[in-house]
Amino acid sequence: MIKSMTGFGRCEVQEAERKITVEMKSVNHRYLDINIKMPKKLNFFETSIRNELKHYIQRGKVDLFIAYEDYTETNLCVKYNKELAAEYMSYLNQMAEDFSLENDVKISGLSKYPEVFTMEEQGIDEEKLWQLLDKAVKGAAEGFVETRIKEGEHLRADLLEKLDGMLKHVDFITERSPQIIAEYRNKLEDKVKELLGDAQVDENRLLMEVTIFADRVCVDEELVRLRSHIQTTKDTLIAGGGIGRKLDFIAQEMNREANTILSKSSDLEISNRAIELKTEIEKVREQIQNIE
Repeated sequence: MIKSMTGFGRCEVQEAERKITVEMKSVNHRYLDINIKMPKKLNFFETSIRNELKHYIQRGKVDLFIAYEDYTETNLCVKYNKELAAEYMSYLNQMAEDFSLENDVKISGLSKYPEVFTMEEQGIDEEKLWQLLDKAVKGAAEGFVETRIKEGEHLRADLLEKLDGMLKHVDFITERSPQIIAEYRNKLEDKVKELLGDAQVDENRLLMEVTIFADRVCVDEELVRLRSHIQTTKDTLIAGGGIGRKLDFIAQEMNREANTILSKSSDLEISNRAIELKTEIEKVREQIQNIE
């Protein structure tokens, strides 16, 4: 199977005390680029999340969004800073003495001074939280991969159809190439007879000119390589796996062969087919950019 680099996955895992929702989406990218957005309290698990995702993804720009809801009512506690309160009182007593005033501070007033009482979040069971988070990440990743595979099958079918169309152009050029050499010989022979009249045509000289022309326009090697590249691409698509980079390289080679055929062509029909071939190769390259 092959996978597209575009995909989407979502998973929500909930228990009595908390709920975690994970969403992920991706677009094309040359390498694997994972961007994670999540609450600060989950930052500790970032490396573990990235390592988990590498089991599901090889290439693509992936955006991962994690939402965390805590339903517990006892996850916060009050902390009393006795040392700081004593320091406040010490300074207040000093002020009362310095200005000959009565220190009328009451407990209710002192408790309102900054940092005397603070709210602290109780420790979280990291192992238990990771189990929940890991379950949500895996669920989202599995759905994500499923959409990638589905899209990948559509890409494979489209690419195989385009490759078959390219083979038709290659077949036409293969059949047409010998004909243009014969046509060139006939035109050259007619022109020589027209110039020389009844004089005998030098067959050796004529054969030499035709041979030079045939060598200049010969694209047999290019056609063989192009046909081989097309077949390799089809075989690779059928085999599946992480084939995006390999197919991109093959497409570049196909384009190089098509350019050579076009540059050597002196025949309008072959030139038109070579242009069509280049157009199809470009379409194939665009589609290959979507394959992981």
